[in-house]
Amino acid sequence: MGDEPLTPAGRLFLQEEMRQVIHCVIGLRNPIDVETVKSEIRNSTMLQHPRFTSLMVRDERGVEHWRATQIEIEKHVVVIEEAVGEAEDESAINSYLAQLSIDTDALSVEKPLWEIHLLLAHKCLIFRIHHALGDGISLMSMLLASCRKLNDPHALPTILHLPSSSAKAKTNPFSFSNLLLALWFCFVFALDFLLRCLWIRDSKTAVSGGAGVELWPRKIATATFSLQDMKTVKTAVNATINDVLFAVISSGLSRYLDYRAPNGLRDGVQLTGLAMVNLRKQQGLQELSNLMKSNSGARWGNKFGMILLPIYYHRSNTSDPLEYLKRAKKMIDRKKRSLEASFSYKIGDFVMSTVGPKFASLLNYRILCHTTFTISNVVGPQEEIMIGGNPITFLRANNSALPHALILNMVSYAGRADMQVQVAKDVIPDPEFLAKCFEDALLEMKLQVTAKV
Repeated sequence: MGDEPLTPAGRLFLQEEMRQVIHCVIGLRNPIDVETVKSEIRNSTMLQHPRFTSLMVRDERGVEHWRATQIEIEKHVVVIEEAVGEAEDESAINSYLAQLSIDTDALSVEKPLWEIHLLLAHKCLIFRIHHALGDGISLMSMLLASCRKLNDPHALPTILHLPSSSAKAKTNPFSFSNLLLALWFCFVFALDFLLRCLWIRDSKTAVSGGAGVELWPRKIATATFSLQDMKTVKTAVNATINDVLFAVISSGLSRYLDYRAPNGLRDGVQLTGLAMVNLRKQQGLQELSNLMKSNSGARWGNKFGMILLPIYYHRSNTSDPLEYLKRAKKMIDRKKRSLEASFSYKIGDFVMSTVGPKFASLLNYRILCHTTFTISNVVGPQEEIMIGGNPITFLRANNSALPHALILNMVSYAGRADMQVQVAKDVIPDPEFLAKCFEDALLEMKLQVTAKV
């Protein structure tokens, strides 16, 4: 079999400005046996996928290709036997991840672009995978194919199929008013996206990043939410979990900015988030067999678009907690009517194909510098699972640093959702407090809902 060219998105993530590594963090209940892990890797579905058994090579024109190679497991497994510092497990793991987030050069092109780090003292396993290999949906689906249900050791985890977001947004897609609204929102959001590429940027606040911030030292904290609390809140205004998530971010950031700049910020200041949207026809996680079919609409790789999600600062001591949710729902409902995510994907693909990855990466970098934070949300398994016979206690994810001083990655698992709060520590020195602001925001919304029942 000959070399296979990289996809346009894969080439984008190899550029210096957009070099990205995904970290999937797995907490385990029992101590880790290194030889068992290596054996599981050798027999895993991961090594049946050509992306994980190929080198990234460049031809004489500098164009990247995948070339099949033999895997040497020892080169891909990094064993850390001693405890990371003197902190408790969660802080130690987050400290280790913060170091990895600015160490993108560690994934050498001399071997396939993935590693597994074993933190033995903390019973934690970290998959380190270059974004050129695939997006969060692809990689989480790959991980789950290697796991089994805790209460049924021979059964694969249940894949939760979600309805299409566009289908949920349209009650009568063929009505004239819906068509006009969709066209209007497409125009407005496409124009906003283009202007962000050119010169429009968020106002400077205590959480703003900018060019070069991706190189600054990082800190990571974890905000933990109960999925049942999120479901309780979302029923108050017939919202979705994503609506609740953005309401929590909006309220939590307002709380934090009240603390950092109590008198220096005007009410209503916009902070724009950059969200990644899965563009596969079937939302949520996928069966690995579908992802690996070349003719599948759910195909493997990087199949996502970007949307701009504005939130607004409001003094937290004067705002009704549920107002954040109502504003978030209204904004996201409008986004669902538009084709912004598809538009951004098509524009990126066009730029990559016509002027090349260098210009495309500069365009993406500019959008990042003009917005305030990045957010992603992956729906994980809703039941307890195990890997290699070892029960999983938590699933988390984060990625390499970006020009943003604030990066938020949420993964749900077995009734709870963990959001990794990654910050540039010279801009946001106290991510633990910011994480608590997010947690308190959800609890306050829940209290407001239950008080009205």
